[in-house]
Amino acid sequence: MPRHHSSVLLLAPIVAGTLLSPVSAGASVQQPPATPTPVVTTPATPAPEAPPAQAQAQAEVPVQSTVSVSAVRSSNRIDRQAYDVKSDAAASNDTIADTLNKVPSVAVDPDGNVTLRGRSNVQILIDGKPSAMMQGENRAAALGALPAADLESVEVINNPGAQFGNEGGGGPIINLVMRRERTPGSFGTVNANAGAEGRFNASTFGSYTGGRLSVQGALFGRRDSRGSTGETTRDRIDPATGAVASSVQTTYGENDTESAGFNGSLTYNLGEKDVVSVKASFNANNQDGLSSERYRGTDASGAVESDYLRSTVRDNSNRSASLSASLDHKGDRPGEIFKTDLRLSGTRGEGDTRFASDYTVRPINSSDPLTRQDNLNETRIIDFTGDYERPGEAGVLKLGYKVIRNSNVIDTRFLNVDPGTLFESVNASRTNRFELVDTTLALYGTYQMRLGEKWGVLGGLRTEYTDLDMDQVTTGIKAGNHYLEAIPSAFLTYDLSDSTALRLSYAHRIRRPGASDLNPFVIYRDETNVSSGNPDLMPTESDSLELGVETKLGNVETNVRLYARRDTDLISERRYFISDTVLLTTRENAGTSRSGGLEFTFSGRATPKLTINASGNIGYSEQSVLGNVDDDKRSATSIAGRARFNYQFNPANSLQLVLNAQGKTLFGEGYRQPTRTADLNYRHNLSQALSLVVNVNDVFDSAKSESITETDRLREYSLRRQDGRLVYVGLSYRFGTFGGGRGPRGPGGPGFGPPGGGMGPR
Repeated sequence: MPRHHSSVLLLAPIVAGTLLSPVSAGASVQQPPATPTPVVTTPATPAPEAPPAQAQAQAEVPVQSTVSVSAVRSSNRIDRQAYDVKSDAAASNDTIADTLNKVPSVAVDPDGNVTLRGRSNVQILIDGKPSAMMQGENRAAALGALPAADLESVEVINNPGAQFGNEGGGGPIINLVMRRERTPGSFGTVNANAGAEGRFNASTFGSYTGGRLSVQGALFGRRDSRGSTGETTRDRIDPATGAVASSVQTTYGENDTESAGFNGSLTYNLGEKDVVSVKASFNANNQDGLSSERYRGTDASGAVESDYLRSTVRDNSNRSASLSASLDHKGDRPGEIFKTDLRLSGTRGEGDTRFASDYTVRPINSSDPLTRQDNLNETRIIDFTGDYERPGEAGVLKLGYKVIRNSNVIDTRFLNVDPGTLFESVNASRTNRFELVDTTLALYGTYQMRLGEKWGVLGGLRTEYTDLDMDQVTTGIKAGNHYLEAIPSAFLTYDLSDSTALRLSYAHRIRRPGASDLNPFVIYRDETNVSSGNPDLMPTESDSLELGVETKLGNVETNVRLYARRDTDLISERRYFISDTVLLTTRENAGTSRSGGLEFTFSGRATPKLTINASGNIGYSEQSVLGNVDDDKRSATSIAGRARFNYQFNPANSLQLVLNAQGKTLFGEGYRQPTRTADLNYRHNLSQALSLVVNVNDVFDSAKSESITETDRLREYSLRRQDGRLVYVGLSYRFGTFGGGRGPRGPGGPGFGPPGGGMGPR
């Protein structure tokens, strides 16, 4: 494949400036002084958690203003919205996937696919850093296993600044900020929940802070069992005659999942200027599945050309681990700091799938009655970053670098099994190994300053050099590509009043294709479906603009954002028939896509006992239609909304109802239908430390995935349902002692809303 150099963007002058201090709707903010004062914005990488209390004052960077926060709080920054998840009463039972489904404009489907404002190219970071378990084919397993109780907050970054790289996705960012506790003393929580059919989950968190040392850690375990059903109706259309050949597939399956893991960290204050931190984590996930699929297909005349029953047994495992070390060094100037961070992470997913087919009418090119497929997906990441911050007379300068190496392996081995002897022979046409090494070198710089008492600006520029090395090991074909990109960003704030601020932001992003997108080998899925990547894919380039206002209407914190986005060389799914019965799913650059809309969030106390948090998104999207001869465009208007009602009957009893509606969304050849769900949580405090918790997920058993494909050659309707309504009963116990007379920390308050203080990477 030819190597490619993208031209460096010619940038209009970016106004240099400093970010205004965060304005919290519903909070009182001190007026800034007449003389501009340097302030601290989000660093390029998250700093280690605050050091132990004895030395904390020496390590903290001063901020411009103090913020008084009410019970339901907001501290949205200029480049992100932050949502407090530890205040969710269901966090002691939920997975991270469950929690993300409660964050405004974020959706996670039953397969673990994540979308943000209807877009699928979402980059998920952990504490501001890429992690192997949040990339590629293994991400769904991690999201469905990790406990929400380990989260502190979720940050949604639709327009990432120059400090954020494009590796591992390059689209909008969801940053998972892991739980931290640095209050002097010891603290711990234990959660345990049980449901029907052997479902169970438990998690524990503990921390100790004393003197210069702070340590914390968490353990979790989960067992889940889900049934699923599906139906797919497919029409193959002859473009010359218009003749239609039809097929129907019905599926029933059961999956049992067991997962466990731990994470831990140690922070030590070396003295007045240096803080070191070490973190480690490990997660294991095993899934056993049984499914039965019935296929029946006819040709254009109505004659049956395939009719068979296939049984499938799956045994999948996923292992993820990470290790990191960081150093924060405080400089001689006030607010001057240098941070360096090295992170190693890896994930390995293995699958053993056995197929048995009973043919009534055997289709052309079908497999042997007994077959087996072994799959391996492996990702390893080395991430080394450095960040320097220096306040000056006029503003704050930030500089940083990143070196990251991302290695991926996709290995597929297909075997034919002799029914009599059970002897296994390799099917060479369906066996392949693909390796991809993605190395990125990046430099960034930002400058921020205040312009008077009301204006604040932040300008940034990031340059990235990326080298891709692809190796189709089985065929011996190697190829490479490299890119040099300049990526600008700009942010502007204006204080209309003490409680109202305007925010304007722009960002340019690059989405590079991943290993599964690039692997050209055709991978067998079932008798009528195969998939492959496309090594000729070009990166998708995106430009996004957002204008928001944050204010307080009475007791209601209000955030309203207008946004617009344009993608070129959009990487999109393309499907077409490679034989009369087999459909290939691949990736192509699908021209341009435009989207925009209005997003809003409201949170506040309607009555002394009732708290309401609501959010919504009214969006419009338009994109090129793949699979049609004409240069068609498809558009959709989508309305999505969430509402959380928390009613506090008395100090010991509370009830929480969550309503979720996701509107119509587009993909390359069709669209997905709207979905609606409801969740219920009841909490009863048996004592100050012990609580009884009841969770009902999908109260009305309405969760489903429904998609429609419409092209010149293919019409398809697909409907999938999982066991939706799940009931869990559990206990949550908190224990520990704190300095200053504080008791054990319980849930962060009723409802689910943006946090106070600076949540996330600091």
